[in-house]
Amino acid sequence: MKFERVFAVAQREWREILRDRIYFLLAFLLPVMLMLVFGYGMSQDVENIAFAVVDEDRTPVSRDYAHHFIESRYFSFQGYLPSANAADRLLAERKLRVVIVIGPRFEQQLLAGRSGQVQTLIDGTFTSSTRIIQAYVEAINLAASTGIQTGYLARRVGLPPERAAGLLHPVVLDVRYLYNQEVRSIWSVAPGLIMMILMLVPPLLMALSVVREKETGAIYNVCTSTITRAEFLTGKLLPSVTISAINAGILWLLATLYFHTPFKGSLLFFAFATLLYILCTTGLGLLISLLVSTQQAAMIISLVLSIIVSIQFSGLITPVSSLSGGNYAIAHAFPAMYYNAVAKGAFLKAVGLDVLWPELLLFVFYATAVFFLCYLVFHKRTRT
Repeated sequence: MKFERVFAVAQREWREILRDRIYFLLAFLLPVMLMLVFGYGMSQDVENIAFAVVDEDRTPVSRDYAHHFIESRYFSFQGYLPSANAADRLLAERKLRVVIVIGPRFEQQLLAGRSGQVQTLIDGTFTSSTRIIQAYVEAINLAASTGIQTGYLARRVGLPPERAAGLLHPVVLDVRYLYNQEVRSIWSVAPGLIMMILMLVPPLLMALSVVREKETGAIYNVCTSTITRAEFLTGKLLPSVTISAINAGILWLLATLYFHTPFKGSLLFFAFATLLYILCTTGLGLLISLLVSTQQAAMIISLVLSIIVSIQFSGLITPVSSLSGGNYAIAHAFPAMYYNAVAKGAFLKAVGLDVLWPELLLFVFYATAVFFLCYLVFHKRTRT
């Protein structure tokens, strides 16, 4: 292999990219747009939930119970409502997501040692967020009930509140979150988005490369030249790998500076692993480009394959451990799953080569195998 020929092919490919302004803008704008759109769209944080209170008791105890919700950072208090009928209308108009209805004689029942009646109305239109809201309501209600029980027991027995709380809850559960201490979904989503975008954009750009020459007839110049197959394929890969590497750096900056995702690992290790992953994904695009004859077919195949793999079989949404049978095998057949582990490990867990070296070996094996398949598929002479 002569590197002068490789660089000549790469230089020619780069000039083709610069001539096509739409292709050039797409190469650099599409990853940023996808990062911003999916960064907000895939966030699972549920905050500022619009809610109101219907207080049919209007006593100090009922107001104290309502303040447990009003003071929560997850809820946005919209005021008191006169009746549950008004709440139904506001829920139907989507002006409220939650309504807390405190029943009459609430204080009287609690002071008598009986259970007070509270109803929670939740807009169940969005099922995923509804379950999270229900968990918030149950947690706040538990905290309020514990406070009420502690105060009641302290008054009846004459114990200090701390001692009464210890009698009511002898076992204290202390929960500590590792790696994502603030439990922000964007901190888990952003590394996965880098995986998804680098699985989507590089194959798309690369898939149009050889097919474009097939459609214009420029491929015959290659067939009649003295350049070897390996030199041609390597020269084709270099510009796309360079563009994808630049995009990976931009995506890393967006994740860390714009979405404020902490990066705890080694930047050098992450850059090297990302480069290997880019070689794998661009190699897939090159293989698609060699197998089809039109740009439309190359675009459709690369998009469908990349979207399905990066979303369904990478662990971005559903953990790979939850997959079974053929789905589990498909997940392990593509590099997206391995890079998802690398990205989240480098961002959140501060792990590096000592833990993730098997993934790097798989990237090397995968890139070599894909390039070898491209070499076998591409022929300078038409078979008869």
